[in-house]
Amino acid sequence: MQLPLEITFRDMEPSPAIEQRIRQKASKLDRYFDRVMSCRVMVEAPHRHKHKGKLYHVRIDVTVPDGELVASRSPDEHHRHTDMNAVIRDAFDAIYKQLDAYVGRLRSDVKLHEPPPHGRVTELFDDHGTIDAADGRQIYFHRNSVVDDGFEHLKVGSEVWFAEEKGEEGPQASTVHVLDHHHIYEDPTHKHPNL
Repeated sequence: MQLPLEITFRDMEPSPAIEQRIRQKASKLDRYFDRVMSCRVMVEAPHRHKHKGKLYHVRIDVTVPDGELVASRSPDEHHRHTDMNAVIRDAFDAIYKQLDAYVGRLRSDVKLHEPPPHGRVTELFDDHGTIDAADGRQIYFHRNSVVDDGFEHLKVGSEVWFAEEKGEEGPQASTVHVLDHHHIYEDPTHKHPNL
């Protein structure tokens, strides 16, 4: 976390035990996302309720690079909120889930903008071949994986881009596209404004 954790107590005396519990839970935020900017936790004991004891309210605000995540546990939502440890646990569980979903969205956004893997054909046989990928791995492909009946036109050294999957004996290309040397590679998912 980039900024120190902030803990605020309202309508109740600050408690070192509660603060320690919150610090333990907040220290796990970086396991979900290593760019958490700040975390503010507000613990409140609103007016006495007809039930025995007090009902507690916890609100957690976590700031991430492009927004804020908020989790709150209130007395009206859960009757078990007379137990401070349960309230803290429930609120942090909710914020962990939000961070997990946030990271999932970030990963899918990154994948949408990454070009597919590419490389050069290094071996060709009657019904299959291998590609040396740009990242140094060797990828197997079957002739049926080459789109538009392009297998017949492949040569050792042909540049290709491909979609990868896990095969029985390692990585293999599920789809292989031959790059035409007359144009620069373009991501097929990219939409041109003039089209």
